[in-house]
Amino acid sequence: MILRMLRVLFGFALACLAAGLTMVLFVYTPLELAADLASERVREAGLLSLAAATHTAVFAAPFALIGAVIGEWQRISGWLYYVLVGIAIAAIGFLAQLWAETAGEASIVNNYAVLAFLATGLAGGLVYWFFSGRHVGGYDEPETITPVKPRRPAPPSDAGSAPAARAAM
Repeated sequence: MILRMLRVLFGFALACLAAGLTMVLFVYTPLELAADLASERVREAGLLSLAAATHTAVFAAPFALIGAVIGEWQRISGWLYYVLVGIAIAAIGFLAQLWAETAGEASIVNNYAVLAFLATGLAGGLVYWFFSGRHVGGYDEPETITPVKPRRPAPPSDAGSAPAARAAM
């Protein structure tokens, strides 16, 4: 039980880090970061990734807990379930951002933002599945198989020869 909880928490933490990095990669392109690996921009992207991961963890924790409990309860170890849960959490996050907008400000509703949120949910769900979700049900005790005792073959019966053999003695 404790190992399961630790596995879920570890997977959630890594999924949040992956989601934060994915979101930041929609701000800084990989080519932009790879141009000079020792630049200030790489450190800035790393710190922004950690901040985005923290924000993601705070927002997604209750939804991810529900998804993880259902996955553990139903013993779902397929990647599709966790990717769909991640995308659903990202969609809820997108809708929360949309509902929090005030009139007159720039809107979040555009294809790039939708794609960023969906990719973030996909990456988070996939990372969670890889580190935690695919091991659901793997820590139970192995099923014991009791061996079946082989039957002894019946001795050959010669009904007519038994009395004759006794008479010969």
